[in-house]
Amino acid sequence: MNILFLSLGSNLGNRQQNLSEARRLINSETGRILMTSHVYETEPWRVISQDNFLNQVMKISTDLNPVEILQKTKSVELALGRNMNDKKKYQPRQMDIDLLFFNDEIIQLPELTIPHPALHERNFVLVPLCEIAAEFIHPVLNKTVCQLRKECKDEKWVCILKGS
Repeated sequence: MNILFLSLGSNLGNRQQNLSEARRLINSETGRILMTSHVYETEPWRVISQDNFLNQVMKISTDLNPVEILQKTKSVELALGRNMNDKKKYQPRQMDIDLLFFNDEIIQLPELTIPHPALHERNFVLVPLCEIAAEFIHPVLNKTVCQLRKECKDEKWVCILKGS
């Protein structure tokens, strides 16, 4: 069985419902959710004129390989209204799912890089990831998630959503 960490984000529509539905679909299509972080409200990253995001990180047990997982997560994004025709980065979206880690493997494919190449630069990923996997060691940077969080230069705010 493989251990996978995913990041979910939504800043369009009913953001809470989008996260809930994504968790349901991932649990039924991708693998069993072992642990979830709290939900965090976050400032958009690298843009200024967008609504705030809700973000969450999950730890999953799966028998799928990374390419199969990518296909499943893209299906979930589509099912939740993501426009895959818009190729611009950092657009508002109903659902965005990023593959953060797959076991402790380093994967370089044309369509997929694991660990996620920017996770160490993003508080909206590191704060919830630190909540559920503080001691997980980044296989490229050889630092724990907690160390990466402490060293992160991202100044965007991340606030735990009450009641999550």
